Amino acid sequence: MLLSMTGFGKATCEIKNQKLTVEIKSLNSKQFDLSSRIPNDYREKELEIRNILANKLIRGKVDINIYTEVSNADAAAEINTDVVKAYYQQLKQIANEIGIEPGPELLSTILRLPDAMKTGRNELDEDDWALIIKTVEEAADQLVAFRQQEGKALATDIATRIYTIQNLLSQVPQYERPRIDRIKERIKGDLEEFIKLENINRDRLEQEMIFYIEKLDINEEKVRLANHCQYFLDTMNNEGAGRQLGFIAQEMGREINTLGSKANDSEMQKLVVGMKDELEKIKEQSLNVL
Repeated sequence: MLLSMTGFGKATCEIKNQKLTVEIKSLNSKQFDLSSRIPNDYREKELEIRNILANKLIRGKVDINIYTEVSNADAAAEINTDVVKAYYQQLKQIANEIGIEPGPELLSTILRLPDAMKTGRNELDEDDWALIIKTVEEAADQLVAFRQQEGKALATDIATRIYTIQNLLSQVPQYERPRIDRIKERIKGDLEEFIKLENINRDRLEQEMIFYIEKLDINEEKVRLANHCQYFLDTMNNEGAGRQLGFIAQEMGREINTLGSKANDSEMQKLVVGMKDELEKIKEQSLNVL
């Protein structure tokens, strides 16, 4: 099953007099890249949270935001008077030194600075920590479920494009024999225009034409491209196949390009252009596959 690297999860819990909310989102990335916004009171659990997310999400640019809301009026935040006074004195001194008059908005600015407010909540015990970790896991599980849903849509789109390439490839053989005949006639016509046919060594001409036409043979490329397409479809059923699908798509591109360089036929070139267009869209989608 394909999983998308894009996802979102959210979970909440009640801890004493606070409502705690965990939000996690993820985007494309070649490795696991975590950015966190966690209250200072919970920083000691950051490493454990990181390990949980790394194990569950594997890859992606992951952002986790944990925030709390006071649910009990008695526990409303208080102003940390000593800290606010210290901030005020320092900022007032700086303002005087650079010749700026402190305005009324200074106080509101100070209240947004670190440690200007205090809640006076109780220390969290082991049960509280366990509940926080459980909430993080629930949010991560929601994100994984979101990834699975997105992955189904990705799989449907990518498979459809692989089928299109297979269909275009199946149309190539109808142009192969006429293409060879046209090449033979063109070579003979060019020779007849510049050299009289009776002066040509027929055996040598046949050998040279066989050698030239063998260089235009595309049977090997057709077989390899067909195998790559099937291998791609089979690999889509594997978990964590994103990187592998990218490698297979590169190999498909090589075979399609070689087909195009050997085609020497306008109708076959049209088929090749169609394959390239589908492959580019497959590559774009594969970048979002875990």
